[in-house]
Amino acid sequence: MRTLFHYNWMIRKEWYQWCENVSGEELLKTRTGGVGGILKTLFHITDVEWSWIQAIQGKPDFQEDFEQYNSLDKVRALDAKFCLDVEPFVEAWHDGLERRIFEDHLPDGRVVTDAWGEVMRHVIAHEIHHIGQLSVWSREIGKPPVSANLIGKGLMDGLPGRM
Repeated sequence: MRTLFHYNWMIRKEWYQWCENVSGEELLKTRTGGVGGILKTLFHITDVEWSWIQAIQGKPDFQEDFEQYNSLDKVRALDAKFCLDVEPFVEAWHDGLERRIFEDHLPDGRVVTDAWGEVMRHVIAHEIHHIGQLSVWSREIGKPPVSANLIGKGLMDGLPGRM
């Protein structure tokens, strides 16, 4: 579990670096698919990761407004802030948490139950899905995307820190 979170964090950091060489206009431009744009997607990835991890722990969650974080520096700062909650939880993950039950109370009154391990894997897959969208958009603007290759990143040798 930790390896894939570290992979996602490493790739996200590389996307932030990639964004440094792209105009603010391109980062904010509305695009087809996903949540609508490069920076908004990075914001969304960060927000969703934090929200799910808050939710399964029974901690309060709130919906961030992208308009308050509409620059690369602001999204990075939000990510760093959320990291203070997310990283310790991921680092403390153990097999005993896999089948712990999360009750998701939906707006329509239904209650859905999921295992914590399933939620964590959803968070991982969610980011990987959106990173694929960033790759498509990067090619549309004529820039090579960040490599999504997990192999050769040293993730199995003493996992690196988040950011």
